[in-house]
Amino acid sequence: MLELLSDHGCFGGVQGFYKHDSREIGLPMRFSVFVPPQAKEGPVPVLFYLAGLTCTEETFMIKGGAQRVAAELGVMLVAPDTSPRGAGIPGESDSWDFGVGAGFYLDATQEPWSKHYRMGSYVAQELLQLVLAEFPADVARVGIFGHSMGGHGALTLALRHRNVFRSVSAFAPIAAPSQCPWGEKAFGNYLGSDRAAWLQYDASALMQQLQTPFPQGILIDQGLGDKFLEQQLLPQAFEAACAQAKQPLTLRRHEGYDHGYYFISTFMEDHLRFHHRILSA
Repeated sequence: MLELLSDHGCFGGVQGFYKHDSREIGLPMRFSVFVPPQAKEGPVPVLFYLAGLTCTEETFMIKGGAQRVAAELGVMLVAPDTSPRGAGIPGESDSWDFGVGAGFYLDATQEPWSKHYRMGSYVAQELLQLVLAEFPADVARVGIFGHSMGGHGALTLALRHRNVFRSVSAFAPIAAPSQCPWGEKAFGNYLGSDRAAWLQYDASALMQQLQTPFPQGILIDQGLGDKFLEQQLLPQAFEAACAQAKQPLTLRRHEGYDHGYYFISTFMEDHLRFHHRILSA
């Protein structure tokens, strides 16, 4: 059952916040939806946004500055929470980069995480189906994007579910998580010690196995003032994988921009128009 927590008029549309009992997670989950004014006339394209470490379903809708352009273009926006809440696993709240607020958009295979930490199936299957059933979203026009950990999620879920997501972009994604400290910590705990099993959730590794999966291109923006760039994000690995896979990639590197929402909001309009162009084709 879908519970409306609050709704707010916004640029002629409605910004809503919701809660439901998730079968994949086994706990209540929260998400947010911006419904543009064009949805009154019929189904509209829908964009899923995956937020980064420590964020919630509110972060993007409050800080991203996306609703004005989404209302102009007639695009629905959906943002899930970043992890289960209230699983009661010892230590799940001890670190900001693992556990609560850090689900990494994968399905954990290791106890005690495997029961509730199933964000991959939650986003790409359960939440998608819920949104299509409860909101005027067009099943044939679905895209995905995200930031940092959520950029990793967007890239990997798009590559793993190419029949679902027609467009994909990212802001400062963790582009090769099996090769960086954030990914090693998360994957080691969620997926176990077999590093080969990690590659199914590594965008650079996935891309190396494919051939032009998104012929209309992938867009990535990266700030060069980002303190996580060299050790954690590794966009050059994804860039090389795209070259190998003959995947069109626009990777824009920006002087003076860091890892936060001032950077994201600066280039948000470009991403919305990028997705709208593809989803409207």
